[in-house]
Amino acid sequence: MKLPVLDSKGKELRKLDVDDSVFGIEPNGSVLHQAYVTHRNNQRWGTANTKTRGEVRGSTAKIRKQKYTGRARQGSNRSPTRVGGGVIFGPHQRDYSQAMPKKMRRLAIRSALSGKVADGQLKIIDQMDMDKPKTADLEATLKAVGIERSALIVTGQPNRAVHISARNLERTKVLPASYLNVADMLNHGGVLMTEDAVRVAESLWAIQAKPKEKAKAPTRRKRAPSKKVEAAKAEVKPVDVAEPEAKVEAEPAPETKKPARRRTTKKAETKAEASADEKPKARRTTRKKKDAGDGTEAPKPRTKRTKKTEEGES
Repeated sequence: MKLPVLDSKGKELRKLDVDDSVFGIEPNGSVLHQAYVTHRNNQRWGTANTKTRGEVRGSTAKIRKQKYTGRARQGSNRSPTRVGGGVIFGPHQRDYSQAMPKKMRRLAIRSALSGKVADGQLKIIDQMDMDKPKTADLEATLKAVGIERSALIVTGQPNRAVHISARNLERTKVLPASYLNVADMLNHGGVLMTEDAVRVAESLWAIQAKPKEKAKAPTRRKRAPSKKVEAAKAEVKPVDVAEPEAKVEAEPAPETKKPARRRTTKKAETKAEASADEKPKARRTTRKKKDAGDGTEAPKPRTKRTKKTEEGES
């Protein structure tokens, strides 16, 4: 985008190329409103404070007895209904500050600048070099540029002469480019920026395109050889290829000793043979009768009666 550059007398000198991401985007109204409200709330001190009935000075004694006086009930001299008492639902000290994401703040500033360019309220001047502060010269420059109502003058670096010259002008404010904000741009009708201020604004709030990285081909990761493979390679001995007649002598296999046979004695052999000839004894299922201590036989154990036994008895 190209914008005209004017001199102090309002004549066009040349065209200036500006960044479209700062001066040529579509304004975002919702972000602008949020940034303006946040800026105004952060300027509030929040020091207003009133005292409740528990904080004011006064006696706690009951003013009059409860009944039989014909007057209203009064319990304390600090009541809000009495002069000098506490305040009901009065303001108290609080923090009104709000936080806003960095990307949204930058978008709000870009939207405000782009809106001023679209409305024709942004003017660019080549330079504002003043030898000494003079309000008449600055007022004449603003009229020549086309700003007659409120004006916001933005310089590249803080300029004391311009600041003092605009101090006596009504609805005129001077700011360096690094202190540019949404509230001041929306509160003033015209914005006058120097060429240095435009470059500072572009360096602060322009969207820089990231360089595209070349796509790398995926590389396969080589696996490290296992310990078993390395051990097997270490054991294999290389054969000399230059001398084919030479024969590699095979190493003799180590002799494996047979486990010693356990010797058995004659007594153990005879016992094993005798136990093999004997038949296993049948297990006794009947109980032995245990005699009582006085010579009488022990009573038989009582068994459960079944249906068959009951029929036989009957």
